[in-house]
Amino acid sequence: MELVCVRHGRTAWNRAGRFQGQSNTPLDGVGRAQARALAARLASERFDLAIASNLKRALDTAKIIGAAADVAIFEEPRLREMRFGSWEGLTWSEIAERTPQKIIVPQPDAHVTPGGESFAELCSRVQPALSKVTARLPRNGRALIVSHAAVMHAILWLMLDGSSESALGIVLAPASILRLRRDSQSADTERDGAASDKWTFEAVDGD
Repeated sequence: MELVCVRHGRTAWNRAGRFQGQSNTPLDGVGRAQARALAARLASERFDLAIASNLKRALDTAKIIGAAADVAIFEEPRLREMRFGSWEGLTWSEIAERTPQKIIVPQPDAHVTPGGESFAELCSRVQPALSKVTARLPRNGRALIVSHAAVMHAILWLMLDGSSESALGIVLAPASILRLRRDSQSADTERDGAASDKWTFEAVDGD
C-alpha cells in the first residue's frame, strides 16, 4: 500500500513568505507550471483513490494531476492547511514586529497562534480522513493525497508513530512529493490479529 502525498504548487503568498493557513489563495503562474510538471510525472501511475484539500491551491493542483492520471478527485475539507489565525497573510518579520515580546519559533508544534490551531489539533483533524483512505485501499493499492505542508507533516507524524524529529524535520517545498509505503508483511500480520501497522517513509522530492 502506498500513499503519494503532494504539496500544492506555488502561490504568490509562498513567494512572499506569507502564512497562508486556510486563506484561499490561488496558484500563481509558477504554481500552475509546477502542477503541470507534477501531472506529467505522475501520469503513468495508477491511483485507486485520489483526494485533496478543498482549498483552491491544492484542489487545482489535484485536478491537473487527476486529469493526466485519469483519476477522479474527491474533496476532503479535513485536509485543509493548519489554521494560523491572526498570522495568516503575514511574514515572519511582520509577526516579529507585532509581537516583539515573544520568542517566535517557526515550528508547527512549538506555538499556537491567536485564533489558530495546535499541531495536535491538526493531527486529530487529519487522522480520520487518513484512516478512511487506508481503509478503502486494496492491499497493494495506491492513493494520491494533495494537500499542504503542515498536513503532510501531520501525515508523517501519524504514520511514523508520533516521531517529531522524523515528521517535522523534513522540508516540503511547493510541489513536493512524499511517498509512504506499508509493506505486505505488515498487512498480513494485521489480518492475523497482531497489532502491526508499519509504514516507511520512502522519499521526498520537489523543487
